Amino acid sequence: MNLERLTGQEVVARASELVKIYRAAFGGPPWHEDDRAADAFAERLAADARRPGFAAVLAGDNGGPAGFGTAWRTPRPFPTGRAYDLVRAELGDAVETRLGGALEVDELAVSPHARGQGLAGRILDLLCGRAGSCWLLTAPRATDAIRLYERLGWRRLTGARADVVVFVRSP
Repeated sequence: MNLERLTGQEVVARASELVKIYRAAFGGPPWHEDDRAADAFAERLAADARRPGFAAVLAGDNGGPAGFGTAWRTPRPFPTGRAYDLVRAELGDAVETRLGGALEVDELAVSPHARGQGLAGRILDLLCGRAGSCWLLTAPRATDAIRLYERLGWRRLTGARADVVVFVRSP
């Protein structure tokens, strides 16, 4: 597997590769995302690539895309909208000190053909390696993702009955 860091401009130029991975990674269980969801991801990606501190990692094998991760620094004050409101509802006012200013992993996707080879961990390591504190979230129904983050040593901040599962990684 070949991993490369991409700038926002490079991500926009190669968005079709990321969308292809997104469709493969999130089309099946537990996500069942359809073409509309993939199109919405493409639109978000174009906007997210312009965020201050945006970073991306793209993984490929045999010349084709296999996985990616995107991230940026969470602004202060802690934002609203997207999934931020769910995170604030779970963590309360502590969200500012725990997550504000940390690197936020927004997307992590690995194509089904590339799973089970440690690729997600390698993407996260390259994406978060020098960032200091990092955080990410997933859905409670994403049990494979939850097990992965726990196995990689990320610490869960939310309880078992939370509407969103938030993990942090400290340096």
